[in-house]
Amino acid sequence: MTPDELLIQRTFDLAMVGVGLVSPNPRVGCVIVKDGEVIGEGWHKKYGEAHAEVNAVASVADKSQLVGSTAYVNLEPCSHFGKTPPCSDLLIQHGVKKVVISNVDSNPLVAGEGIKKLKEAGVEIVTGVLEKKGRELNKRFFTYHEQQRPFIILKWAQTADGLIAHSNYESKWISNVFSRQLVHKWRSEEDAILVGTKTAAHDNPNLTVRDWSGGNPVRLVIDRFLRLSDNLNLFDKSTSTICFNLLKHEEHPNLKLVRLYDQHFLPQMLAWLHKEKIQSLIVEGGSQTLSLFIESGLWDEARVFTSPRSFHVGIKSPSIQGELKLREFVSSDLFQVYAHHQTD
Repeated sequence: MTPDELLIQRTFDLAMVGVGLVSPNPRVGCVIVKDGEVIGEGWHKKYGEAHAEVNAVASVADKSQLVGSTAYVNLEPCSHFGKTPPCSDLLIQHGVKKVVISNVDSNPLVAGEGIKKLKEAGVEIVTGVLEKKGRELNKRFFTYHEQQRPFIILKWAQTADGLIAHSNYESKWISNVFSRQLVHKWRSEEDAILVGTKTAAHDNPNLTVRDWSGGNPVRLVIDRFLRLSDNLNLFDKSTSTICFNLLKHEEHPNLKLVRLYDQHFLPQMLAWLHKEKIQSLIVEGGSQTLSLFIESGLWDEARVFTSPRSFHVGIKSPSIQGELKLREFVSSDLFQVYAHHQTD
């Protein structure tokens, strides 16, 4: 790695500390260097709070050191007033002479304007350092702004004989305890989690974070004709829950019924989630719900656990076509990650 790549890699590492806390903002880290020495570091810690560049500047004990320094940041510094003032103005104000960037921001509110503002102030700009890794880090953010929908992760566990549930639709527990803990970790990192009617009825899931630390995702359920029982865990109003249906729109504390039309149901739902600034979605539904996303081509990543257990008779697991990105074992379970070809 070149020195610039090493320092951009460091911004990635810093940015990862904000996972699960900064959405709908991107994950961003910043490193400030003067005369070959790191003099400041920072990352975006929580949505609505200071950005990475602000925290990095604040960490520099002697602010006069910032004059003539180089800032490394994985995403273009912002140029607009949002929850916080523009970071590009802050870097200019402190006399930073060079900014090295991994990715240009695709948020229409920024989209090159931060770079333009810095250049106009005489700041040297370098872009595209470890660009592919930077896009991977913020794939949720980029998908949200470029495709106008959340980043969609499909997740399921299947038996060794390719079944996702018993014939009565029950599926607890196919995967092992370590795989289930990993799933709870993922829940803490994503904005929302979705199941279909059958999974909600037969498994009665909580869809909350229990075997990991972190916040709960927004719970989503598809119940087109509102046939699910009010007594299900999903409707306990303990955390924000949305029920997509064809019949009515209602709002209660921590529970919202959202009416959609039957035609183009899935695109409508994703457009609604985009409007609500939900950038990422785990689909944990049964075979029917998962296949709905797969057949529509509306998915970005699939995470599949294969257990050594067999059911012999039951509901067949979905069929997925994608690029195998990861194959490893989580104790006794085979874990595979597929990427949709469109995301390559």
